[in-house]
Amino acid sequence: MIQPPIRAVLMDMDGTLYHQGVLRGFMALELGALPFSTRSSRATRGVWRSLKAFRRVREELRRLEAPEVSLATLQYVEAALRAGEDQAYLERVVTEWIYQRPLKYLRFCKRSGLEAFLTFLDGRGIRVGMFSDYPVEDKLQALGLAGRMSLTLCATEPAINAFKPHPKGFLHACALWGVSPDEVLYVGDRPEVDALGAERAGMSCALLGKGDSRWVPRHTAVRSVVFSSFKGLQHALTSHC
Repeated sequence: MIQPPIRAVLMDMDGTLYHQGVLRGFMALELGALPFSTRSSRATRGVWRSLKAFRRVREELRRLEAPEVSLATLQYVEAALRAGEDQAYLERVVTEWIYQRPLKYLRFCKRSGLEAFLTFLDGRGIRVGMFSDYPVEDKLQALGLAGRMSLTLCATEPAINAFKPHPKGFLHACALWGVSPDEVLYVGDRPEVDALGAERAGMSCALLGKGDSRWVPRHTAVRSVVFSSFKGLQHALTSHC
């Protein structure tokens, strides 16, 4: 539930600022065409296997909470072992297919009302920042939002080194802003990651989903407010900011 007053809004990237399902459709077309562009079934399988292993390992590493080892390194070490590929090769595949190739499609996937929402927050003197499990700077540039955020954080940065739903990244943002968690609204799209992490940090959370409603996810005890669009969220915040 959103609690006033809100002095800052911290946002997720993937699935929140843009429709992830649409982006995945574009990338599925590219991956499906890979056998024809590479003319090599072996090369194609190597890419597919590496991406599948990397995504699975990233989700499994959430269970480590805040490890002493570097997640930025561990994610590649574990994924390479899982895929049976050389680590340097796997890193190149991930860089190309997860960090670089999707950028050209992001402007077609951006959620409607996003820029108006940011303008609304700016007009009310509310700081806005990003905290994601993946790097956000290049994606913000591709979305035409470079320079719109007062801070940008990634879970694999040394100062955080913890994937959501661990609260460390959320609290790090609060420390940088100099605000208390109950003055921050986190906006995400995944209840088991975003809503749970925000709750553990002591923040309110709004989720962008398929309908406007109060929602208690079955697999957590977290209560979040779900909005179908940034326009709906903006309307709700009018009385809280």
